Amino acid sequence: MPAASPLAGAIEVLPAQDASHTAARFTVEETETVLPGHYPGFPIFPGVCLVECTHLAALATAPDGAKDGALAAVESTRFTGPVFPGDRLEISMGWKQTPAGDWQCRAKLATGRGDAATVRLRYRPTTEAVAA
Repeated sequence: MPAASPLAGAIEVLPAQDASHTAARFTVEETETVLPGHYPGFPIFPGVCLVECTHLAALATAPDGAKDGALAAVESTRFTGPVFPGDRLEISMGWKQTPAGDWQCRAKLATGRGDAATVRLRYRPTTEAVAA
């Protein structure tokens, strides 16, 4: 069963610089279902949706050792600028493996106006990935 997501749009994977630096893009369409309630008359893309964009981008671009990982933690978030309908969100990610074997994804999100957020996620290899 596929995981549920509040996002209507799709993540666009961009060419990677290398295995430890990946990138993706998400366009916030006017039809995103989360916009009417956040906030009526002045829609702003919710912070939780920025975290979801980062998670989906991370799953789509993870390095080989992290591809089958499960989200273990949202280690930190910082929202630094608003994201509005029509904005194109650029997501740049840096990957590193922790001493415990988990993978950490540090992401910077930006729009054409500048920085929007930083998000740090940690992924733990699943039992199937460890056994392979």
